[in-house]
Amino acid sequence: MLTRVFKSRKPRNLLLLFEILALFLLFLLNNQHIDRYIVILFFGLISVIYISNFILGKISSGDNYIFLIVSMLLTIGIVTIYRLNPDTGLRQLVWALVGILVFYITYFAMRGIRKIENWAPFYFVVALLLCLVTLLFGVERGGARNWIQITNDILFQPTEFTKLAVVFLMASYYAKYQYMISRPIAYKALLPLGAAYLLIGFLFIQKDLGTAAIFFCIFSGIQFIYEEDRKIILLNIGLMLLGALAGYFLFNHIRVRLDIWLNPWDPDKIYNSSAQIVQSLFAIAEGGFFGTGIGLGNPKLVPVGISDFIFPVICEEMGIFAGIGIIMLYLLLAYRAMKIAMAQPVLFYRILAIGMAILFAVQCFLNIGGVIKLIPMTGLTLPFVSYGGSSMLSSFIALGVLQVTSEDLSYKYEGYDEFKRK
Repeated sequence: MLTRVFKSRKPRNLLLLFEILALFLLFLLNNQHIDRYIVILFFGLISVIYISNFILGKISSGDNYIFLIVSMLLTIGIVTIYRLNPDTGLRQLVWALVGILVFYITYFAMRGIRKIENWAPFYFVVALLLCLVTLLFGVERGGARNWIQITNDILFQPTEFTKLAVVFLMASYYAKYQYMISRPIAYKALLPLGAAYLLIGFLFIQKDLGTAAIFFCIFSGIQFIYEEDRKIILLNIGLMLLGALAGYFLFNHIRVRLDIWLNPWDPDKIYNSSAQIVQSLFAIAEGGFFGTGIGLGNPKLVPVGISDFIFPVICEEMGIFAGIGIIMLYLLLAYRAMKIAMAQPVLFYRILAIGMAILFAVQCFLNIGGVIKLIPMTGLTLPFVSYGGSSMLSSFIALGVLQVTSEDLSYKYEGYDEFKRK
């Protein structure tokens, strides 16, 4: 039976083979920590991923590749985290299973609920409330006050979900809400600008610069495509430059991050503030093209190696070719998302697909660019790969939204032509 499965050469069968080989390698390395529970959990995940890909091919008329791409990233992330810390790896595995469940809930909810393009005020209120709750009750971790502590062991990062609310807000405004306002174009164009910069302002106060950059990129990308008043785009760029300068002079942590980026090898910083980036560069260099092999490197020397700095850990033990492979997977995901957007005739869902493409592409760029010293570090996770429940759930929600946008949604509208491409 297995021979027949692999001979069919379908992508999901090749993915199954990759996952079985990866787990076999991992169990060979950590054979002293394996029990029946761990084996059942891991093979349960493989089965869920395989069955999910199979079911999705039957129930969805849309893109059948984005879930496969994410499955690959998910497997690489879990294998790496389990290799570093088996207990954390098991927690990530559970989050992955919950994430797949959330993906299907999002998928069926988005397909079933109608007229969600009319909810612009609701999306804004949700984003604003999440920012306010974080500002009032948040705790500081890793230099940013962007966590809500529920118990000693359970923390929740609301900004991961605020990003999705911002995408929905912009899609709803440009697809529907702007036509409901009977005011001059210039006045209307200032509304999304004001909303976006209000939310970005909250993130600056919370020192969450990475998420602020994502908000700005999502807003600017959608605005550049759909804003009728082009002068507002120039105003946005001017405000961005002004905000960057103000942030540099007002907030010490921004100056510190810029200084670390420019002078990581300074003897006064190399063992303190710039230790993360220095160890990251050493790990990537140590791995070379093909890596030292799983279990043969020293990835525990890289601070936050299971989360923000997981990319150099992968490069050290699997090689820079594996790192390039991960980048290629994210490029493929962003490419598929843009292709979905171009094929989607309903404006609201087309903008959603563009927003999700920008979200995945920018977050990947900010994370990998930061750990290879291409840009200053931002403290963002690598979607589907880094450890983190909030990141995993929000990424799967975004994937569920993208899956829906890849389908024919004409059944939702009676006057279908009204929503078609203009």
